[in-house]
Amino acid sequence: MTLVTTVCGPGSCPTVYRTDRNTLVVQGYTVASDSVDIDVPAGEQLVEIPMELLEAAMRSTE
Repeated sequence: MTLVTTVCGPGSCPTVYRTDRNTLVVQGYTVASDSVDIDVPAGEQLVEIPMELLEAAMRSTE
C-alpha cells in the first residue's frame, strides 16, 4: 500500500492508503456497530475519520 494522506506526522492516526487494486484503505477509529443503527455485514467494519482526511484524500487522487 502507498500512503495517500494522513492528518498527523509520524505515528498511528487516521490515514488513507492506495492499493495496487485501484482501491483505498482507510485507517480510523473503530465505531462499535451496536452503538449505531447500522447493519454491518461480516467482514466489514465502521471507522471514523476526520472530514479533512477525506477531503485531502480526494484532492490527492484527482
